[in-house]
Formats: sequence, C-alpha cells, structure tokens
Amino acid sequence: MNRPLLLPCVLLATSVLPAQMFTLSHEQMVKFTPLNPFERFEDGRPKVPDSILAKVKGLSAEEVWAVLNAAKFDNQYEGNFQILHPERKLVGRAVTAQFMPLRADLADVAEADARAKNLGHNGNQRVIDSLQPGDVLVVDLFGKIEYGTIVGDNLATAIYARTKTGFVVDGAMRDLEGIYPLDMSVYYRGVHPTPIRNVMLTGVNVPIRIGNATVMPGDVVFGDREGVYFIPPQLVQKVVDQADVTHIHDEWTKAKLLTNKYKSSDIYPSPTDPALKKEYEDYLKAHLKK
Repeated sequence: MNRPLLLPCVLLATSVLPAQMFTLSHEQMVKFTPLNPFERFEDGRPKVPDSILAKVKGLSAEEVWAVLNAAKFDNQYEGNFQILHPERKLVGRAVTAQFMPLRADLADVAEADARAKNLGHNGNQRVIDSLQPGDVLVVDLFGKIEYGTIVGDNLATAIYARTKTGFVVDGAMRDLEGIYPLDMSVYYRGVHPTPIRNVMLTGVNVPIRIGNATVMPGDVVFGDREGVYFIPPQLVQKVVDQADVTHIHDEWTKAKLLTNKYKSSDIYPSPTDPALKKEYEDYLKAHLKK
C-alpha cells in the first residue's frame, strides 16, 4: 500500500528534534489548529477540557457524525478495526505518532540523538513516556501487521497507567491475553507475536493518516463499537450541544414507533401530521429545559 509520507507543507514547516525526525513546534501547532477555542498544552496541542470529554463519553456515533457531516469534515472516521472491550467507549485527546519502514541512514541519526539524551531506545516507548492523563495514543503503523507490533502487555499497561483511556493503532499489537484484563479500549488491525521491528519513528504530534481519516494532535478521539471518530476541537462543543436535540428526537421517535400505531414515514425523520409535529416540538422544548 502506498502511503503519503507527510503533508508536504508540514514537512517543510517541521523542525528536527531529538528522538524523532519531525514534530510541530508550539508556534506551528497554533498555526495549524487556528480554530481551537480552548487552552493548550505547553507544546501547543489543543486541550479540550475534561468537563467536555466527560460529556462526549455519553454520546452516540450518530450524534458525533451528524455534526462532522454537516460541517463537511467527511474524513474523520475510520472503521474495520478489531476492538478490545467494545462495550467501553474510548474518549480522549489525540497524541499522534507516525512510523515508516526502516531506512537506516535516517533512523541512525534519530537514535544517536536519543542515546545522547538518555532517552528510551525504542521510538514507541519514547512516545508512551510522553503521554498524560486523558491522552489517547493514535499510531500510524501504515496498516501492516508483519512489521511487528506497537506494544505488548507491558507497554500497554504503561499506556493505561499514564492515560486511563486506551489507544488506536493502524497496525498490530501483541500479547493479547495479557492486555485483555486491562480496563482500556484498544482499536487495532491484528495481532502478531513479533516485537516492533523494521520501522522507524518519523513524527510525533504531526498530522497523520489512519485509514481514511486525517488526525491532528489534540483532536478528540471517540471510539465505539462501530469505529473511531476524530473530532476537531472547534466542533466538540457543537457536537455536545447538538447531541441533546438528537437524543430527545430519537427518544420520542422510538417511543412512537414502539406503539406500532404509525408507519415509519409518519414519524421519521420528522412527523408529517401537524398534531404530531406539535407534540414533538412541545416534547423537545420541555426536555431541553431539564
């Protein structure tokens, strides 16, 4: 599978840092996330408040997608994952990591810098060690399983300990039996016994591709049984607000359909009878006040 290395403008704008080839500086992070309405981490990554993340946990996929679709953010969903603990939603702030097939002349420079800084000898561990509570590690391992795995049970435990959330990897993991007991959501393409190998870490907190989705650092990750959504920070509050209307609409609609007195077209997507329409509007107003 041919994959773009990085957005050309990002390649030109990024600066070389120890331990990985590219990352966005604070100034560049602000530049590429200009619509973020919230505070930021020290590195410039958008920091959606915990109070809003708590509300996102109660949403449905339909409620998330309705706003993304209306705003024409059509490339923010990816499915066809294997999911660990699908009954548990995954919500948090994206920390992105990009890997590429190993090229020694590039990797040797980054690894020499890492050794000089007394950092971990593996790129995946360096990213894990940077995680904070509420983060979700999102990894572009270019959809391959045979290149080895992003984590086993020990490093998955480290992710859980630092974030209490989970992670998304467009690639593989290992030690599924050891990871399963952890109360974390994991989205992955497959399982393989081989440790991470023949790859190099080329970007941390840069734009990455996960399947058909484009992910920015600080996006709100929302994962459920269907797949994963990556919500730009500027749309999160609207998603939460609009969800109240969607939830009330669906509650009323399903209650009417369960009476079996109406055809689906009488009720959904909106009532056609003026009396039913008024009943719904009154129901909506009353419940929005609660």
